[in-house]
Amino acid sequence: MTRSKPPKPSSGTFEQAVLAAIRRSGSAGISSQQLALQLGLKDKGQRHLVYDALEALQDTDKVRSGKKGRYHATQQAEDAEGTIDIIASGAGYVRVEGGGDDIYVHARNLGMALHGDRVLVRQVGGRGMRAEGRVVRVAERRRTEFVGTVHQREGRLLLVADDQRVQRPFLIPRSDANGAQEGDKAIIQLGEWREPHEMPRGRVTRVLGPAGQHQVEMHAILAEFGLPLEFPESVLRASEQITNGCTPEEIARRRDVRDIPTITIDPEDAKDLDDALSVRPLGDGRYEIGVHIADVSHYVRPGSVIDMEAAQRATSVYLVDRVVPMLPEKLSNDLCSLNPLTDKLSFSAIFEMDDKARVLKEWFGRTVMRSDRRFAYADAQAIIDGGDGEYKEEVLTLHRLAQVLRKERIDQGALEIGGSEVKFKLDEKGRPLGVYEKVMGPANWLIEEFMLLANKQVAAWVGRQKKGGVPPFVYRVHDQPDNEKIAQLRALARSFGLDLVMRKEEDLPHAINRLLREVRGKEEENIIRQVAIRSMAKAIYSTENIGHYGLAFEHYTHFTSPIRRYPDLLVHRAMDHYLGGGRHLDKSKLDLSCAHSSRMEKQASDAERASIRYKQAEFMLERIGQQFLGTISGLTTWGIYVELKENKCEGLLAMRALPGDVFKFDQDRYVVSGQRTGRKFRLGDELEVVVRAVDMDRRSVDLALAGASPVTSSGKFARGRSAKRG
Repeated sequence: MTRSKPPKPSSGTFEQAVLAAIRRSGSAGISSQQLALQLGLKDKGQRHLVYDALEALQDTDKVRSGKKGRYHATQQAEDAEGTIDIIASGAGYVRVEGGGDDIYVHARNLGMALHGDRVLVRQVGGRGMRAEGRVVRVAERRRTEFVGTVHQREGRLLLVADDQRVQRPFLIPRSDANGAQEGDKAIIQLGEWREPHEMPRGRVTRVLGPAGQHQVEMHAILAEFGLPLEFPESVLRASEQITNGCTPEEIARRRDVRDIPTITIDPEDAKDLDDALSVRPLGDGRYEIGVHIADVSHYVRPGSVIDMEAAQRATSVYLVDRVVPMLPEKLSNDLCSLNPLTDKLSFSAIFEMDDKARVLKEWFGRTVMRSDRRFAYADAQAIIDGGDGEYKEEVLTLHRLAQVLRKERIDQGALEIGGSEVKFKLDEKGRPLGVYEKVMGPANWLIEEFMLLANKQVAAWVGRQKKGGVPPFVYRVHDQPDNEKIAQLRALARSFGLDLVMRKEEDLPHAINRLLREVRGKEEENIIRQVAIRSMAKAIYSTENIGHYGLAFEHYTHFTSPIRRYPDLLVHRAMDHYLGGGRHLDKSKLDLSCAHSSRMEKQASDAERASIRYKQAEFMLERIGQQFLGTISGLTTWGIYVELKENKCEGLLAMRALPGDVFKFDQDRYVVSGQRTGRKFRLGDELEVVVRAVDMDRRSVDLALAGASPVTSSGKFARGRSAKRG
């Protein structure tokens, strides 16, 4: 009986599959039998397909045979290009451009790549479903300046970068030290680097001062994230030459709203007041509400030296003790700041609203306004709580309408995730004396709701301009959350006996809000709120309007803070252009501005968090050996993060330091478990911990379970080399 042969696959396709399998085997090579098994050819009658493919590949010099019957690729697959992220272990992951899975790169295969570089990577094998590669070339450096601490080792000067993802020390030739000494914080320019096994060289461009000093460390954080320390002289000179624009001629060109009662509500220490609210009753339960925004676009002209500097900065930066402004002080704190009892140029969104906060009419354009009263949040809150004071009726009217707007927004699916901020009480030298939470209240929400309204209505107006298609514009967009992270949130809720109940996909925001309301005031509230925030996508700037998921808005932009955000300035310019009947703006230029602004926003946010971590670590220096009650706030392969209830500082319980068992992190169940005892650690669990060590270089706090580990102490700077988040 003749056995029928299995269908023969396309020879070209099969050869490519064989070649790919050989390439995956790397330097070890692979036998024909292993190839057949990998390719699913269990029937020996099909093995001839492998032999034919191998013969064809050898004929074209793509494969060669080696020792012990193993085959090796002679021609590499096309190198992939992407951005490399270095993690705590020293290894990296390349995010391949154009999509595809990340490629893992062992520390020994990094070549001369540093964190954030764009690299060419060649696949050299893999484990299971994880592709592994090696860097063959750095296509583009993400940065060439680095900040760190200077150390002297065996007669040589080295700089260890503050950014823990930059794990190579830099060698500083004595001729390039620029006066830097042991213990200094310094900025270096990357110099010669010929071979991967050598240390890269660096030239000191600026010595910031001795490490550990408050001013030095804040400047170092700015430098670490590529943020400016001061304005160039040319920008300061240009700002000093700008005069007050409130001339009779300019006022005549604008809508005059100076006679309408107008107030500002801001933090007590704010100096850049870029928004104000006016209110006047129109009768029949109707009100005219004006949202007046500083008209920065009048003073900062496109292409000017001030505009180019603002575009590069893209945002103001808020560290624990200071604001690093986007605009020079003369503009941010004087000409553009809506200071009380002073005529100011503004760009306004003016709404006629009924007592149900419905917008009946709207108007957008340039105005001249005058703030009658500056309120701190506490002042406005006192009136809301029943107190007396100037402009009481205006504050209460705005508060009442804001409550309606807020309820309607939440009913439509806006998320109630917003949390509190960590703040520090500092002495005159910048040392932290205390840590406290800044909590949002009704006075904050009053301002927030009207800013959201203006942002939404401005974007919606642009969306209604259909002539020649919707014109290019700068939107603030927020994509849907990651399904895997939502699954983690659901698992966390179940661990507390709760559930994230959804009837359909679009009901997810309501489900999250119900969950947050259910845990309000309970021990688990903070941790569930944190995980809910982590499950969300990052809001960015884009010319593609996909809506704002978190706010449940179809149209949304940033119009209300042009003193501190460059996209808002672009929005003002675009609105003025389109209101005047101008043609479509250049979308490609707006795309570049959106991408850069989103990137700079992230760097500013990272710098803010770094400054908070530094001050938290400094605060804990005096508390080494003390015991605290904490809540598990994060789980990783290298340890357990615990937030201390008393002061909101976070520390790490290293996995290797957990006593009595070998503990591992189960990603799927989001739990750390003991392999022998079965002891489990979950998000939200309470633990008694002891501060074991503080590492100021890493801005980290090492913890130990109370009663389980001796405390490390070596004077003021007790230092443990704790791991960081990858």
